[in-house]
Amino acid sequence: MPSEMLMKIFSYLDVASLLSVGCVNKHFYHLANDNAIWLKIYSRCFQPKRTIWKMKSEQTEPVSLVCAPLLDREPRYWKKEYISKQIAAVKTRAMRLLKPVDPYTGLPRKNKESMKAYGLSWMIVLKDKNGKEHTMEKANLSFKHTSVTILWYSINWPCLDILSTLKLFGVMPLIPGESRAPSRNGPRRRSLIAEYHLANLTESGVAVGADKLVQLFSLNPGLLIGLWKEKNEIAFVMANLHYHQLFERSALGSATDPYALPPNEPVLDDIDPEYGLHDYRLHLDMHGGSGAYLCGTFKNLFCRKGDIANGYLRLTVVSLKDNVKLLSLIGTVGISWETDVLKGNVKDCYVMDVTLLDETGKPFWCFSAPVYMELSSEASSLYVYMGHIYTTDYADSEGKVCLELVWLEESKEYIIVSLVLYISTKKVNGWFGTNY
Repeated sequence: MPSEMLMKIFSYLDVASLLSVGCVNKHFYHLANDNAIWLKIYSRCFQPKRTIWKMKSEQTEPVSLVCAPLLDREPRYWKKEYISKQIAAVKTRAMRLLKPVDPYTGLPRKNKESMKAYGLSWMIVLKDKNGKEHTMEKANLSFKHTSVTILWYSINWPCLDILSTLKLFGVMPLIPGESRAPSRNGPRRRSLIAEYHLANLTESGVAVGADKLVQLFSLNPGLLIGLWKEKNEIAFVMANLHYHQLFERSALGSATDPYALPPNEPVLDDIDPEYGLHDYRLHLDMHGGSGAYLCGTFKNLFCRKGDIANGYLRLTVVSLKDNVKLLSLIGTVGISWETDVLKGNVKDCYVMDVTLLDETGKPFWCFSAPVYMELSSEASSLYVYMGHIYTTDYADSEGKVCLELVWLEESKEYIIVSLVLYISTKKVNGWFGTNY
């Protein structure tokens, strides 16, 4: 078919169809990127208007963009202009939707709604040692109070021994806001969230737990991989993503580079001698897929200068000195999993969501990660809480969490008897402009 006829046909296509047609072959690609077609689309969506002033009122009328100087641009110019403006408009609308903040968590109230409104989803790409990529898109989503859990399972996982990396992407329609629902095969853009190395997974990963069928291994940040015990092959992959700037991380990065978080500008305070040491607020969620075990907020956390040691601030959240704060976990603690034909629950492990806010209510340290409960060799000597002691520890570059629980056999529940956060002084100094 002559190029002129194809161009005429392409001029009637919507944006998503035009982008898809451009992927057929090189000839269609060049025709679908024609400046005349894209200028028409651009002018229809971003039509500048001229104001006509009259004595009693004002009127506006569209100004035509179709003229020789505007058409005389480098190839794909108006396509790039249209897409960049659409992305900027999506970002502006999303930021407006994410502006209302929950006073308890310091996070946007409408995280879930904004993600669904813009067709946001997540996918993983596994790369083997030969460079071949294996994409997994179909996933089960579970939205929690401060995080979302994404579970991928399949019967066609590549062999674990040949895999080198796993990349986690946020995926969004290239042109959100189109009248029709986003298509899986339509034009989309990827935003790299994290990359994990799978070589020697059983040695490099942290063993979280196991049941009769699977073993669980975790990789920072927030990834959980289930391996079949008999075959030592992948059964499922689970990602736990904290809501803090999740929309930006999932939509505003590129396919090769993660979204760069904006730097925090320290607000200096010369009056308060313990600036940055007090009025922290913690929101803690503990869940395992099937339900929540704990959801609580702790206010007025502080650290005295004398408690700063080994490069960490110590924030005591729960201790035996304050029995009022002692909390129990609801239900049987474990992480639920499922595949196409099987499902199960690995006990004595869970997902911990930590949201630590500074004195202004701004998110300071946030993470969502699978952790395990380790049985201590010592039994509780407490008169009120007699039973086995379990500990949970988490650490990353910004801080550590140390949790201690007691199992009460009579009431069949765990009681948190100690919870301490250790915050890196490097993190505090960079955030507040201090020098502890």
